[in-house]
Amino acid sequence: MVLKRRIKYYYLKILRLRGNPRDLAVGIAVGVFAGSMPILPFQSAFAIALALAFRASKITALLGTWISNPLNWHFLYYYSYKIGACILGLNEKGKTFKAIMEVLSNGGGDAVRAAEIILDAGGWILAAFLTGGLVLAAVTAPFSYFLSLYLFRRVKMWRESRKKRGMGCFLFSRRSV
Repeated sequence: MVLKRRIKYYYLKILRLRGNPRDLAVGIAVGVFAGSMPILPFQSAFAIALALAFRASKITALLGTWISNPLNWHFLYYYSYKIGACILGLNEKGKTFKAIMEVLSNGGGDAVRAAEIILDAGGWILAAFLTGGLVLAAVTAPFSYFLSLYLFRRVKMWRESRKKRGMGCFLFSRRSV
């Protein structure tokens, strides 16, 4: 019951977002882009920086980084490295890669420890993760932009139709009681 209530709460918070649908969608896209990169301790800061650069919604940029969460860190890092190693022509089965996957597999993963291992491993391992992450981000960000643009436009049309019919909803009105 608590999970259902929490999902409804976040759904309503997203519906309450104000702004131009394009700005909100660009925010989601840059957030997904940053969230797809294997730079876990820095994803939120990177998403905010991108949102500022593209004049997008900072709130939706932070929401977009939620694509990266403890449930899919293993997937994100695994495919980032595999894709990057393939592009750079590196050995896909190194000791460092196995150590990172072990850290991320144990109990939801420890992002800070995984980042330390990658940074300690050196340039080629880091390059493989970042190259693969860029490829994943380049694939997921445009898709998330078009999907969220469609959804935010639908919400805007829904709000306008309710306003025209005089059916203001307490969720979206700014009137005080």
